[in-house]
Amino acid sequence: MHLSTKYSIAVHCLIFIHEYGETKKVTSELLAISTGSNPVTIRNIISSLKKENIISVKFGTGGATINRPLKEISLYRIFSAIEPNFLDKLIGIHPAPSPFCPVGKNIHNVLDTTYGKMRSDLCRSFQSITLEEIVNEYHNIC
Repeated sequence: MHLSTKYSIAVHCLIFIHEYGETKKVTSELLAISTGSNPVTIRNIISSLKKENIISVKFGTGGATINRPLKEISLYRIFSAIEPNFLDKLIGIHPAPSPFCPVGKNIHNVLDTTYGKMRSDLCRSFQSITLEEIVNEYHNIC
């Protein structure tokens, strides 16, 4: 399984915004420097987080702030903002197995239940981890 680096960049940005958003003008350029990412990537992530009302960005002058208490922002919400069907992409079944092969014509039915359980378990896990916990971990390490 593979989680896109966009998710860790999004979490990085949210921690940065939480730590500095009230005292500094947090811009995509500043976040790009902090994350080591391209500013376009940051702008796309910021746009996705803004659409889901996780953050606000001041029109014109820029500067991002977090909209809600950290305990209300789960990893699931963050990841879904970045990529709405991230679990399906994380745990997917190859789309075109051979209908002439006994395994190929049945593999989707075989894996649907198992993969559905995996998606459900991961969903619960991602929903149980909040940005508050991640920020607390950041403070414990720093």
